[in-house]
Amino acid sequence: MSNNLSAEAEHVLATANFPLRNRSFEKLTAYRNETRRSIAPAVERVLKMFEASIETRDISGVSCLWVKPSQIKVDWKIFYGYGGGYVSGSPFEDLTIAVPLAAETGAEVVIPHYRLAPESPWPAAIDDGFSVFKEMSSEPLALVGESAGGNLCLTLILRAFQLGIRLPQAAAFLSPWCDLSNAGPSVVNNDGRDPALSAQHIDFAANYYVGEHDPTNPMISPIYGVFDKSFPPSIITTGSRDLLMSQAMGLRDVLKDNNVPVELCLWKDLWHVFEWDYRLPESSESIRQISNWLQRYMPNF
Repeated sequence: MSNNLSAEAEHVLATANFPLRNRSFEKLTAYRNETRRSIAPAVERVLKMFEASIETRDISGVSCLWVKPSQIKVDWKIFYGYGGGYVSGSPFEDLTIAVPLAAETGAEVVIPHYRLAPESPWPAAIDDGFSVFKEMSSEPLALVGESAGGNLCLTLILRAFQLGIRLPQAAAFLSPWCDLSNAGPSVVNNDGRDPALSAQHIDFAANYYVGEHDPTNPMISPIYGVFDKSFPPSIITTGSRDLLMSQAMGLRDVLKDNNVPVELCLWKDLWHVFEWDYRLPESSESIRQISNWLQRYMPNF
């Protein structure tokens, strides 16, 4: 478990309002709009701070946000899965992670804009992500995903393995949502301690994304999938307040049991995808660790 808490992180915890607001279908559009509006100033700041540029391109018919660092240092790219429980979020909202990651690695980052539930429930997001991944897989590729984006990346790797498609060379999962049955002791123990996520939030999201399907289907909850040592070397980050901490730890155990190189970074008193707040020193350090991991396993040209 890492580090003393920074003053910035202590401020977040001191000003958090518990219980977190419940999410509802009636207010979902307003929530999506509010999230994008509230993060926009931070996105503008990180783009300026890191002198990064963004553009929109289609890959296999899926709109993708393409992040270019000020200096491209490597020939490999990062496929990035954004979070939001498959019911909210977009590539834009995750630029506070993707831009620093691009700057730290020197790699271009591609973020597919997958369809969201309840308008487009499972497997729409996975189908969109796989269309992009498949086209990009012919070249060296790293996968990085946060929360539902971690679920997306895990599922894409399992599907690629089943279909005999080239796997990524390295992966990173930030507070991954591995189990959409929402099992795990931290879902109970950290409910009301995590300033970013509540049990009601993930129950709401899973209900609209999964529908009547079995949540333990490995293409929905990849923690139940079949893994072997061909799975890419993976780094996993979480915090001791993360609602999904136990799922991150469970993923670590599954990969370790299958002889996959894996590192779990557990940050004391931090919360679900704390890396989303670029102002935290812990966020910068975590992204630096993720970058170092990817660079260790990606090819050098």
